[in-house]
Amino acid sequence: MTVAATASTILEQVPIGTLKLNGHSKNEKHDNEHDSGHSSEDEESVVFVDPYNYVGETFGSGPGVDYPFADFLPHNPDRTESDPPLPYFDIEDRGLKAHPGAARLRAFVEKRGGKVKDQLIAIGTVIEGDIKLEDLGDEEKDDLALLVAQRGVVFFRNQHSLSIEDQRDLGKHFGPLHKHATYATPRRGDLDDVVVVYADHNSRPDLYAFSRAELFHSDVTYEVQPPGTTILRLLTTPEVGNDTLWSSGYAVYSSLSKPMQKYLESLTAIHSGYDQAASRTGISKIPRRQPIETVHPVVRVHPVTGWKSVFINPGFVTRLVGVPKAESDLILGYLKDTFAQQTDATVRWSWQAGDVAIWDNRIVNHSATFDAYPSLRHGLRVTPHGEAPISVEEYESTTGKKAKDWLEERHKSLGIKPLARDDGKTKKRAFRD
Repeated sequence: MTVAATASTILEQVPIGTLKLNGHSKNEKHDNEHDSGHSSEDEESVVFVDPYNYVGETFGSGPGVDYPFADFLPHNPDRTESDPPLPYFDIEDRGLKAHPGAARLRAFVEKRGGKVKDQLIAIGTVIEGDIKLEDLGDEEKDDLALLVAQRGVVFFRNQHSLSIEDQRDLGKHFGPLHKHATYATPRRGDLDDVVVVYADHNSRPDLYAFSRAELFHSDVTYEVQPPGTTILRLLTTPEVGNDTLWSSGYAVYSSLSKPMQKYLESLTAIHSGYDQAASRTGISKIPRRQPIETVHPVVRVHPVTGWKSVFINPGFVTRLVGVPKAESDLILGYLKDTFAQQTDATVRWSWQAGDVAIWDNRIVNHSATFDAYPSLRHGLRVTPHGEAPISVEEYESTTGKKAKDWLEERHKSLGIKPLARDDGKTKKRAFRD
């Protein structure tokens, strides 16, 4: 029996009609409903999962005693005091050691009968075939870092043989592993640099409490050195639902006018961990580390590609620095919506058990869908640190290179001339302009 089937069977052992949801039996609820169709349940007694910050707490019985991944269920150890702040890491991106076009990785894949297949023009690549991540050598890993930096996210199916030790070793190749300030770690107890991604029948999101655009985020951007090449493997997935979407910050930058690009390049923003920390106080009174706020450039440059990316997300960015609140709210709202609405630069992945997604938190935002409750979803994330975000000015002054616009570079490679500038007279009104 497969892992997914085993987990499904475990859930089926508890009839949906009698599941305990947030402390109340569904049968109890239905018994108390009036003829009007409304529940008499006191709404204030219902506790919903916070979709902005929910990763890895079980609020009820969990998946059952026979669950094959019990060692990796979420655990929040009690603490008497918080750890000190993270040290500063000296990081050299492994993608800088890659061959052009990730040639060695492509040869590795093709030699085994596989294929490197792009999903959209702007973002997303699937490695097809019987390719095992644990078989990659250092050269292939370096090329993988480049491919992820260029494509935003790369997917591998059927990675059932990838152990958590293999996953951590791969992550360590890309950088020092991040230890999350508040999220749960595996019950096994010796994996404090692994984040548990978990939801089950006790994890009910309040779907009225958030807009879908607000859920796009980049992980823990409040850190001084936020994550770079990040690895998520799902152990158990719903048969339908709980997909993940990734949206390109390169493409968001390229979609803006030149004046807007220059304006954003001049700005910084505050990334705060305080809201995330506050949301965990019911789980762990003392966090692993005290929350911090950090100032990062609104437009950062990837050190490998040299491409500019908008580095804003509604999960952690609270305001723009030195900008009136009304202006800050307007700009941040616009960028939030742009990430969520760019259908040509957002890739969607429908998970299967054993799948691995490797993405670059520096240049994409991502969001899970909350459409599969009460199904079980369980994964493990390894999150290497990247460099402190590099502004356009800093990149150009320290490297002597010109930071690039992703779309302009694509047009150059295709021999396409840029669009004529709008002079207010000759441009026609047409959606295909």
